[in-house]
Amino acid sequence: MLKLEKRTKKPPPEVIRKLKHFFGKGGLGLDLKEETPTCLTFEGGGGHVSATLCEEGAETRIDLETREWDYQVKEFASRLD
Repeated sequence: MLKLEKRTKKPPPEVIRKLKHFFGKGGLGLDLKEETPTCLTFEGGGGHVSATLCEEGAETRIDLETREWDYQVKEFASRLD
């Protein structure tokens, strides 16, 4: 299991769009199992990816947690600058 925190200047709606594109049907093909305005959970391949977003001033903090998708979560976080 991996837990990772990433901060970006992108607003939450843009981060959510990027999460869905990267991990969802258009990307890795994971199933979106849960979605709220601040939390997304994807499942598939024997694991999961969860993202929780929090606006902090001019930044958005994204807390990512995964099982079996460590490399891909790190790749997503590195592209989010």
